[in-house]
Amino acid sequence: MENKGAILILSGPSGCGKSTLLKEIYKNIDNYYFSISTTTRAPRTGEKDGVDYYFVNKESFEKDIEDGNFLEWAKVHDNYYGTSLKPIVEALNEGKLVIFDIDVQGHKIVRKKLNSQVTSVFITTPSLTILKDRLYSRNSDSKDIIEKRLINAKEEINSFLDYDYLIVNDDLEKATKEILAIANTARIKAKLFDKEALLNSWFK
Repeated sequence: MENKGAILILSGPSGCGKSTLLKEIYKNIDNYYFSISTTTRAPRTGEKDGVDYYFVNKESFEKDIEDGNFLEWAKVHDNYYGTSLKPIVEALNEGKLVIFDIDVQGHKIVRKKLNSQVTSVFITTPSLTILKDRLYSRNSDSKDIIEKRLINAKEEINSFLDYDYLIVNDDLEKATKEILAIANTARIKAKLFDKEALLNSWFK
């Protein structure tokens, strides 16, 4: 039976270790597509168009909203962020595991539109104090940005029950094993919904 595309959503506060766990997925999972967001914010130092984000102007983004080209979009701190629909559909049709790194708001929208293909994971630190320590120790953001991230984290943690899985990232080796197991499960789960294809092949 053909390999069906599936969606894996990762959410969690900045500093919870999503980027590190994503790298482990890329090293160990074949045939995936990472969904790159489109944004109107300016690129940060070292960021590349088409790698980190698709960087566009406000007019272009708003036209794509009008044309229905986004799976989900939101306005955050006066900048637009969104997920273009076309590459997602293409990747799913090619049987790929489509990976999203999006916030709880985006998760709700994708879940509503593509529920049967979605497996979602909320990743967090063991406590707010540990998250705060990690954000400050990275030394990559100003105090104002870190405080905003902590306020967002306090709100987002309330949504973890909306997800299929929760990973408390206090042990990287353990968290890596968990995320890889979930990624493989996502593919199996997607196949369960293709009843007609299974029956057609079974009765041949």
